[in-house]
Amino acid sequence: MKEDKDQAPDAQMDQGPQSVTIFRPYHLQPGQKIHIGGGPRRGDWEVIEVGERKIKLRCPVSLRVIECDHFCFFIEEATGVPWPRQE
Repeated sequence: MKEDKDQAPDAQMDQGPQSVTIFRPYHLQPGQKIHIGGGPRRGDWEVIEVGERKIKLRCPVSLRVIECDHFCFFIEEATGVPWPRQE
């Protein structure tokens, strides 16, 4: 991101209420049936194992099993949210 040297850093950070998309990790459970809407893993899967960093998924059609990093997020859109957040 290019800095605007004419504005003070505080003025850049406080933009007031904005429309923001919020991502939160979604904790999958073994036995859950999920549908991934896009990307290389798109389609239907069954969660067969959940580790601290990895999950194993099985395709119900081909029975192919893949192991990958946790990637699922619950998404929500909100309006009137201060952005960026000061946490």
